Amino acid sequence: MNAPTNIQIINGPDGKPAYVVLPYDEFMQLYRQERGLIPNEVVGATVDGATPVRAWREHLKLTQAEMAQRLGISQPAYAKQENSESLRPATIEKIAVALGISTEQLDV
Repeated sequence: MNAPTNIQIINGPDGKPAYVVLPYDEFMQLYRQERGLIPNEVVGATVDGATPVRAWREHLKLTQAEMAQRLGISQPAYAKQENSESLRPATIEKIAVALGISTEQLDV
């Protein structure tokens, strides 16, 4: 089980949970996923010619080797995927999960 242990629940006057305190980075990741937001930095990188996969990877400060490890493939295989303009839907889904974003957020 991967239950988060670094959160705090604050009860309201009725004794029922009213608020949750969690690390900011975790909040932003959940917020981006929920809202489907795409940071300006990612949009700008794609305008400048980067693929959405590369723009997101660089925005999240991940290396190609780290992404390859998350996907269970070699770094050269990942580099080929990252530079591809047309990926299979299953590949897009795997990359989105590895980045912690939705597939819609890769559609820049």
